[in-house]
Amino acid sequence: MKIRSLIRAALLLAATTNAFAATYTLPVGKDTVIGEVQKVVAAHEDTLLDIGRRYGVGYEEIVAANPGVNAWVPGAGTEVVIPSRYILPDGPREGIVVSLSEHRLFYFPPHKADEAAVVRTYPISVGRMDWHTPLGLTRIVNKREKPIWYPPESVRKEHAADGRPLPKAVPPGPDNPLGEYAMRLGIPGGAYLIHGTNRPSGVGMQVTHGCVRMFPEDIKELYPMVPVNTPVRLVDQPYKMGWRGDELFMEVHTPLEGTDSAEAHSLTNITKLLVGATQDRSVVIDWAKAERTFESASGIPEPVMLHPASTVQVIDGGN
Repeated sequence: MKIRSLIRAALLLAATTNAFAATYTLPVGKDTVIGEVQKVVAAHEDTLLDIGRRYGVGYEEIVAANPGVNAWVPGAGTEVVIPSRYILPDGPREGIVVSLSEHRLFYFPPHKADEAAVVRTYPISVGRMDWHTPLGLTRIVNKREKPIWYPPESVRKEHAADGRPLPKAVPPGPDNPLGEYAMRLGIPGGAYLIHGTNRPSGVGMQVTHGCVRMFPEDIKELYPMVPVNTPVRLVDQPYKMGWRGDELFMEVHTPLEGTDSAEAHSLTNITKLLVGATQDRSVVIDWAKAERTFESASGIPEPVMLHPASTVQVIDGGN
């Protein structure tokens, strides 16, 4: 029994140690797909949130990728899909890109000419429907360890109305919702941050007052890498098309509540994007697969091309 306990402790330590951002070498040319989908088996005490955090995935991502699986009691032996394949957001590969509908942050660190360019990616929470995270280009204007939280007056009024009054300043510590690290964005008003949290169970949801919230271990890793003046681009791309070699992938997320993306959520717009992605290539779209990918909105990039039978490679599984 003691040996089993030691093994279990070692596995938990390994999971905790590995619960950091995935790092991928940037694809070259027009390729934009990184990573691969993984599958793991849930233990008796696991929730989907536990598994997601262990593999660098937030709440909405892990739930969307596992329809029909109970988020709180998946059950021992249940196979859980880890949605760790991504299509890079459209736009420059530099600095930080916050992809709102995706609930994900991408960091493109500077690199030397003789080094391979990489991207690091983390799950995040974003602004809820009445406190939107703004879109556009900004930058990191300052950084603080053990930050003091000065709640905006609007937030203090909201809390007071709910019978949960807030002081004008919340010092560092377990009651500070900013966690241990905060990076301020240069958005007018100065109220928008990329920060940690004292409530990690909410990471990966549309729940903040407009800030970008990260797991404590993730912001701890990212914070020292990102200098002041790093560009930050906030985008909302619930649909993405991307190539890996000669294979076209399509990625669909449920649009954020209360945004224009929700109104534009239609198969017509998906069709336009697919046609645009293939206009300079002679390929045949698997429209049935594209429609299923749109309807499931699993967030996992799926291949959506038909392949002639003559090009299918048959692999002999015998010895």
